[in-house]
Amino acid sequence: MPLNQNDNQKENKPIRPIYTGGKPNPFALLFFFAMAGLFAFYFFRDDQTVQEAAYSDFLQYLERNEVTRVKIFDNTRIEGERRTQGGETVRFKTAIPYMDPALLPELRAKNIIITGVTGDSLPWRIVLQTLPWLIGLGLIVFMFRNMQGTGSRAFQFGKSKAKRYHDDGKKITFSDVAGQADAKYELQEVVSFLKNPQKFTKMGARIPKGVLLVGMPGTGKTLMAKAVAGEAGVNFFHMSGSDFVEMFVGVGASRVRDLFDQGRRSAPCIIFIDELDAVGRTRGAGYGGGHDEREQTLNQLLVEMDGFDSKDGVIILAATNRPDVLDPALLRPGRFDRQVIVAMPDIKEREAILKIHAAKIPLAESIDLTRVARATPGMSGAEIANLINEAALFAARRDKAAVEMTDLEDARDKVLMGVARKTLVMSDKERRMTAVHEAGHALLHYFLENADPLHKVTIVPHGRALGMAMSLPEEDSYSRTRGWIKDRIVICYGGWSAEMLFYSETTTGTKQDLEQATDMARRMVCEWGMAEELGPITYGQEDEPIFLGKEIARHKDYSEETARRIDSAVKHILEGARIQAERILEEHKKDLEKLADALLIKETLGDEEVRVLLNLPPKEERKHK
Repeated sequence: MPLNQNDNQKENKPIRPIYTGGKPNPFALLFFFAMAGLFAFYFFRDDQTVQEAAYSDFLQYLERNEVTRVKIFDNTRIEGERRTQGGETVRFKTAIPYMDPALLPELRAKNIIITGVTGDSLPWRIVLQTLPWLIGLGLIVFMFRNMQGTGSRAFQFGKSKAKRYHDDGKKITFSDVAGQADAKYELQEVVSFLKNPQKFTKMGARIPKGVLLVGMPGTGKTLMAKAVAGEAGVNFFHMSGSDFVEMFVGVGASRVRDLFDQGRRSAPCIIFIDELDAVGRTRGAGYGGGHDEREQTLNQLLVEMDGFDSKDGVIILAATNRPDVLDPALLRPGRFDRQVIVAMPDIKEREAILKIHAAKIPLAESIDLTRVARATPGMSGAEIANLINEAALFAARRDKAAVEMTDLEDARDKVLMGVARKTLVMSDKERRMTAVHEAGHALLHYFLENADPLHKVTIVPHGRALGMAMSLPEEDSYSRTRGWIKDRIVICYGGWSAEMLFYSETTTGTKQDLEQATDMARRMVCEWGMAEELGPITYGQEDEPIFLGKEIARHKDYSEETARRIDSAVKHILEGARIQAERILEEHKKDLEKLADALLIKETLGDEEVRVLLNLPPKEERKHK
C-alpha cells in the first residue's frame, strides 16, 4: 500500500518565488533618521548634567557667594553655574516663581556674570519643542499610507495567499517528469493553447477551462502542473485548497475572487489549486449545514470558473486524490472539463525515477536499478525518492564511499516493513516460535501454483512485526485472479498452521494474518462475486460520509437468510485455505523444521538461499506443482 508522500519527484530543479521587494520608501528613511537624531540629541546633550534647583536654594547659593554665572530667560527661569565649597563647578537651573525686583541689583553687587534671552525664541528650541509633534503626525501618516499601499495584515484576510513562481532559468519541463506518458499527452494540449491560442480559436474550438489531476499521493501531480507551466513559459500561481478557508466569515470567497483577479492581470498563466477536495467537497454533506464558510467558498469558486473565459489565457489546474467526494458542479463541462489520471508508475517508469534520484548520489558499480525497480511494485515517485535517500543515509552511517546494493535492500525493508529492531530481547522459546511461524509462511510460496515468488523471510523484528515473509511479483499486475487470491489466503494461514503443527497451540502473532485472510474472503464473496455458492453478485453498499472522507461501514441491503449464506461462503473459503495450508506443511514438515533452524542461525534468508537449503529448483526452472 502507498505511504504518505509529497507530489514532487524532482528536487534538483528548484522553482523559487518571485522577489516582491521594491526600493526603500523615502518617507520611511526620513522617519528613521529623524527618530535617530532625536534619540541622539536627548541622549548626548549636555542638559543631562544640569541640576534642578528650587528658587529658595538659588537664593541660598547667592548668600554663600557660590554663584559665578547666570543666564536669565525672559524673567521666568534661570540657568547658571556655581562653585561648591569643595571647588567643584556645578550647572543648575531654577524657575522664577514671582517678580523679584531685588534680584538683579543683588547679582550686580556680587559681581556675577549676567546674560539673558528675551522671548526664548531660539530656532533650535522651537524645533525641539515641535519635533515630537511632527514625529507623531508623521507616524500616523506613515501607518495610514502603509495600510493603503502595501496592505496591513489587519486588512489582508481577504487577499489570496497564492504563491507566484517563475522559472528563474531553471524551469521544470515534461522531460523532468519520469514516465506518465498518458498524462503528458493530455496536458500537451493545454501547453499548445497557452503558446498559441489562435490555433484553437481559429477553428472555433474551446480549450478546457479547468483540468483536474487525479492520482494517489506521491505520484507527481504538483510536479506535473509545474511542468505544464515550464513548458508553456507562463506564470504559475500555486495555492492549497485549505488556504482559502479561515475562521472569519467571507474570507474564503474573497480570496477566491482575489486569486482569479491576479490570474487575469498576469495572463497568460496557470492557477494551480492543490488538494482541491479541502474546499470542493459536495455541498450539504457536512456538519455545518448549507451555509458554512467552506460552502460559501465553493460557491464563489463555481461562480468564478463559470464566468471565466478561456480566451483570457488562464488555465485552472487542480489536484486531488479524492475525486469521488468533489461537488458535481465542479466536474461539469465548463468548469473542470477534463480529468487527467496521474497513475502509479510501472516497472519502466520506476526505473526512470530511480535513475533521476540516483544521479544525485554516488552509486557502486554493482547497483542494478532494474532489479530495484522490480522489487518496488506499488511504490510512488515520492516513495522511490525516499528509498534513495534512506539508502544514502545507510551508506553514510556505515562510512561507505558509495551506495551499495545492501544499502538499497535495507532501505526498501525499512520503507516497506518499518525500522529493524535488532536490539529487541526475546526468549529462546518465543524466538523459535517466530521462526516456525515465518517458515510456515515462506514454505507455502514454493508449493502453491499462483503465489508470487518469495523474496526474503526474516525473524528480525520490523516495526510492530516480530518477523516477516515477503514476496515480490514477477511483473506488475493491475488485477488479481481468483486463484491468486485463494493462494494468498492459504499463505496467510501458513503461520497459524505451522504453530499448530509444532506446538498444538497458536500465538497472538497470527492476528494480522487472520484479519487479512478474513477480509480477502469476505471481499471475494461480497464485492468480487467469486463465491461458488452465491454466484457473481455483489452484496452491500459502502456507507461513505463525505465529511469523514473514508469508509466506516457497509450498508446491509440483503435479507438475514442471505447474510447467513454470505457467512457460510466466507467460512467455506477460509476453512478450505486452512486445510490446504495444514496439508502442505504436514507433507513438508522436515523442510519446515530445516527452514526454521536456518532462520534461528541466519535470521534472514533470501529466495536463493532457501532454494539451496531445501534442494528446490532455481527460480527460472521453477515448476508449478
